[in-house]
Amino acid sequence: MVARKFYEWVESQVFQSRVWTSLHPVSTKSTKPTLESLPDFSVLARGDVTKREVYGLKYVLPVRDEPFTALRLDVLPDVSLPAGGPGLAFYEGRRGDFFLSELTVSADGATVTLQNPSHSYGKIGVGSGNAVAGNVLDGEGSTGWSTAGQEGTANQWVANFAEPVAGGSVLEIELVFERHFAAGLGRFRFSFTAGKTPVVASTLPEAMYGWHVQEVGEISQNDFLRLQRHFIKTNAELKSQRKELAKLHDKIPDKVRTLGMQERVAADQRITHRHHRGEYLQPRETVKPGVPAVLLADAKTNPSDRLSLAKWLVSGGNPLAARVTVNRAWREFFGRGIVNTAGDFGTQSEPPSHPGLLDWLAVDLVQKGWSLKRLHRMIVVSSTYRQAVQVTDPSDPENRLLAGMPKRRLAAEQIRDSLLAASGLLSRQIGGPSVFPPQPNGVMQLAYGAPKWTVSKGSDRFRRSIYTFSKRTAPFAAFATFDGPSGETCLARRDRSTTPLQALTLLNDEMYLEYASGLAETVLRQLGGGAEAQQTASVMFRRLLARNPTKSELTAILAFYQQYRENPKVWMLVARALMNLDEVITTH
Repeated sequence: MVARKFYEWVESQVFQSRVWTSLHPVSTKSTKPTLESLPDFSVLARGDVTKREVYGLKYVLPVRDEPFTALRLDVLPDVSLPAGGPGLAFYEGRRGDFFLSELTVSADGATVTLQNPSHSYGKIGVGSGNAVAGNVLDGEGSTGWSTAGQEGTANQWVANFAEPVAGGSVLEIELVFERHFAAGLGRFRFSFTAGKTPVVASTLPEAMYGWHVQEVGEISQNDFLRLQRHFIKTNAELKSQRKELAKLHDKIPDKVRTLGMQERVAADQRITHRHHRGEYLQPRETVKPGVPAVLLADAKTNPSDRLSLAKWLVSGGNPLAARVTVNRAWREFFGRGIVNTAGDFGTQSEPPSHPGLLDWLAVDLVQKGWSLKRLHRMIVVSSTYRQAVQVTDPSDPENRLLAGMPKRRLAAEQIRDSLLAASGLLSRQIGGPSVFPPQPNGVMQLAYGAPKWTVSKGSDRFRRSIYTFSKRTAPFAAFATFDGPSGETCLARRDRSTTPLQALTLLNDEMYLEYASGLAETVLRQLGGGAEAQQTASVMFRRLLARNPTKSELTAILAFYQQYRENPKVWMLVARALMNLDEVITTH
């Protein structure tokens, strides 16, 4: 039954066949976007958009004996457009949507009346009203045609000429896109046809526009299969089966999306003006991208775009980048950079304590392919880094000469990650969206809009701190307690403080209590049942401090254990106490 209807439908499509002629526009204009003509006769819009776009296109119809009687507007998808197009809507409305308010045509300066409009699909994505084909010709900017819900799919709008237009005529077409958000067309194509009978829009996919001028028996195998798939997708009698398939399709997880920067094409560079005294309403002369001349040894090498700037930053002509990178790494390991003013390498900065070492490390970094992993490994295996922490020599109170390893507290993220690793709970998954570890209720009430903080479940709860969601107006509480920055400004270095609140956080924060419980369970599981208290305490101590406890330390731990041994969570209490040791959150 379905097969018979399919062949009947194919015959009807062949019967309705018409030859369409696609043309390149001889000129284009628009309110904002740049209109680019592509080899397949389509037009691609690029660049800035406004809430009222007007496109103007001029075509010269080919000279033929038979006049032209209709036009077709194909709205086409494109990978460069939001959600694949065909529209330019992005920040408001449905991504990839468009809203065609009006379309007018003139031939050799005289208005061409359009009639009997039709479309392959129509739906309004935002607001009320129907997207009927006639809206484009009613003279009302508030009504129009859209294909909401068909993002990434081609569709068409067709209209017939009230009076035939002779070949050789100059045809001017104006499209108006008027909405409360930018909703112009991103990619489209105009085609024209001749014939005495009116034409209507075809529901066939774009790839099949050309096949239906042939006989049924001459359709290729590939086109025949395309027709079958299209028939299955559109036939009314198969609607219930399509619903079942849609339910299964909805169970497929959505793709993770993220924004990425893209360089504008050379023909569509944004014009930038110098604002007089910083006032944006007083633009003066235009300026071009570049690097301040004071930083350049040769003015001819001035980078003109982001890629050139990135290459220049790491080129041999700019030794500053390698020195700053090395100094930043050194500061993270030793608490003080070779140049102490990490955010200032100019003439007002402090001189380097070891200039030869700074240059050697910088040159080595560049020669070894800018490998930070190699740089870090070289620092931590050095005899300088492996020195014992000791009281600073009075002759060098700031330890500039590095006679001993300076004691310093770990950064907020390092504290959490080190305790996660010691507890055995750390998830080593790489990549993915931000996660939401536990934090006190009410923290997000301080943020604008009071967004919800839904604590992550499963392994996401124990991801590395780099994946923790950050809100500038309400930074993650555990990080803020340990001097983590809010993200409101860029910092060259963090200040470090010591407050009672930090000890209270390690003792009572839900997140750190969970890590203490995890540490206890990991150690007990590792040793199995029947392990002695002394052995359990030693393993727990070693996981946190990377060394065995001294006799006096072990005695203190066991005394604490004996005090609470009747408590079923006694080892969680021991782990909680050990996590508060100064040595756990500082370098020794």
